[in-house]
Amino acid sequence: MALWQGRAKRKSTGGRLSHHRGKKRFEIGRELQDAKVGATTKKTARARGGGRKNRLLRAEYVSITDPESGKSSSSKIIEVVENSANPNYVRQNIITKGSIIETEKGKAKVTSRPGQHGVVNAVLVTD
Repeated sequence: MALWQGRAKRKSTGGRLSHHRGKKRFEIGRELQDAKVGATTKKTARARGGGRKNRLLRAEYVSITDPESGKSSSSKIIEVVENSANPNYVRQNIITKGSIIETEKGKAKVTSRPGQHGVVNAVLVTD
């Protein structure tokens, strides 16, 4: 079943909307691409207008920025510690924006959207 991102069947007040046309191709959505911890794997998807999106399926390394020094470096991801998007993502090691990951340099908060951007960027968190 395809995801549809068109108008809802009801108004914000609860009343029914009468549709004057059917579904259109530009209203099609896509399934979520969850980035997990593992050997780096990417997939490209066609965006609207012919552009490309790099989807990250698995990530092994993260680009970490130290807020005190302002310097960035690469570090290996060990595991996902906390994920406010969904508590079950911690068990499955799924990385989303805002999740806290354990790295070789300490805990870091993810600032990028791996399923959309194709990279994992994070900021070191001081405990």
